Amino acid sequence: MSAAWYTGFIALTGLERIAELIVGRRNLAWSLEQGGVEHGRGHWPVMVMLHTGLLVGCLIEVWWLQPVFSPVLGGSMLALALGCQALRWWCIRSLGPRWNPRVVVIPGLLPVRTGPYRWLRHPNYVAVVLEGVALPGIHGAWCTAIAFTVLNAILLSVRVRCENAALTTLPPPETQ
Repeated sequence: MSAAWYTGFIALTGLERIAELIVGRRNLAWSLEQGGVEHGRGHWPVMVMLHTGLLVGCLIEVWWLQPVFSPVLGGSMLALALGCQALRWWCIRSLGPRWNPRVVVIPGLLPVRTGPYRWLRHPNYVAVVLEGVALPGIHGAWCTAIAFTVLNAILLSVRVRCENAALTTLPPPETQ
């Protein structure tokens, strides 16, 4: 895989993120119209910077350090990255208009327990964690993978606590 092809793939991933933000903005407006309450607003800019940094870091590392591409590892990481996208959009579809990249809960609504939420409380973060290794791993950008993984673990420790606290404001799932 050439660095140019990899750049194209990362650019497509960036476009996918823009699509998420468009869907998220529409859904955020809907949630707020329904009386939704946002939690954890302070960590949102950090999340945007970190996820942007992942994509930029992948490109800088590949173009600057020019790591050797391994077809077997690269192909495996590409498959994992695509699987992460599928999981991410399954999460978005399962939450419907309630999904957005911010932490917003609508008082009185029951927690979603369909799609991947049947098995995991935060399936989107599984996709985020795996993608943080897979995207850089496609072309051997291991410094980026390590840096993102460490910083993302710190951010997710804040984010998951925030989401869990926000979810406690909803009715318990056994009332469904």
